[in-house]
This record gives sequence, structure tokens and C-alpha cells, in this order.
Amino acid sequence: MGHGKGHGADMDDARAWDKRLAWAYGLIANDPAERAAALDHLASARRRTEEAQHRFNETLRTLQGQGVMYPYEDPALRSANEEYLWARSHSLPSGMWDRGPGEDLSEWPGLPYALLFLEWEARYPEEWTRHAKAWGTKEGLIRDLATDAVGQDPVARTKLIDLVEIVVRRAYRCKDREYVRIARVVDGDPLRVRLEGARRSENPWAQLHAGYVLWILDRPEVPNSRHVWRTWLADARQ
Repeated sequence: MGHGKGHGADMDDARAWDKRLAWAYGLIANDPAERAAALDHLASARRRTEEAQHRFNETLRTLQGQGVMYPYEDPALRSANEEYLWARSHSLPSGMWDRGPGEDLSEWPGLPYALLFLEWEARYPEEWTRHAKAWGTKEGLIRDLATDAVGQDPVARTKLIDLVEIVVRRAYRCKDREYVRIARVVDGDPLRVRLEGARRSENPWAQLHAGYVLWILDRPEVPNSRHVWRTWLADARQ
């Protein structure tokens, strides 16, 4: 996940995060027109990031071609790098990458946007896949969010419970199995009531997925491995 502390001292300021990425809330809006506007904004942000990365690479190649011994200390390359980091921080999924290693997500001002990114994938998977597919970022965020500190935050906990329910009610998508980590962190009556509702629904995906999550929540010692899932699934279908 981490790629250094990020662009500028204000990277750790919640207001700076909002200034850069508040537009992204449109990606999870119910209104299709609002989502379309946010997708246009995202396309522009990603294009600016790609152009800035290209300029950085071209500057580096030029300096190396000139025989500059320490190109990363050259003012031109430093400027190009700053421009790239600025553009990257205003886009998705790259805006999720600037976090120090080991940083507590419960105190991270980017937490609302990590949850937003996952909610976007959960609610509008086709748009997410078409415009910002990043399975590694999805997996990394889920794993990083699966901590007691995050789970104890009331706002984050509510959102995480929502995400688990959405995911168990749909056909499996890449890295969805990681949500078991989240379920174990936010386990409790509010989650189990929703899972039981999904298990009793007429949706065959929901029946299977919710049944498995409930089963594994009762067995904290059992690893959430692909083998365990396949074994449980074979038994459940008998």
C-alpha cells in the first residue's frame, strides 16, 4: 500500500483530502447524472496523472542520456516528481497509495475515501471495473481496514457492516473473500442479523456467501483459505 508519506506536508490533513477528492462522493451517488459527472472528473484526473508520469519518465531519460550522475537530485526531475505526486493524489485509485507504512487507519484522514473506494466497487462494480479497476488496492484496503481500531470507530463500523452485506448478496468478485477479515472485526448482532437475512433470502449467492461467513464467524480458529471455502461449499451443496 504505502509509497512514502506522499505529496507535501498537508497530505495528513483531512481538509486537504476533501479538497483533493470530495468529488469522488459522486461515484457512489444514486443519481446516474451525478455519477456520470464524477466519472468524467475521474477520467480527467487519471489523464493528468498519466501525462505527469510520462513527463517524469521523459525527464529522467533525458537526464540519463546527458550523463547526469545523480538525476534524482536534479531540480528538473524533482519538479516533475512533485507534479506527478500532486496529480496522483487527486485521482483514484492512486489517491489511496500515499500512506506511511504501519500507519493506524483509525487515525488516517484518508479513511473516509478508503471506505468510499470500496463502497464504489461494492455498489457499482461494473463502473468501478471499467474506470478504476485495481484488485491489489481493493485487497490491500480491506486487509488494512480489518483492525479492531477501525472496527471500533462507529462511522467506519457501520460502513463496514454495510459493505459485508452488499458483498455477500452478490455473485463473487475478485478479492471478495477478503471481506471475511472485516466480518470478523465487526462481528456482533447487527452484522449477524443482516447475514441471517441474506442466508434466508431467495438469492442463491446470498444463501451461500452469508452461510459461509456465519459458519466461519463461529470458528475463529479456522483460516479463511480457499481450501476451507471449497470444502465448506462442497458440504453445503450435498
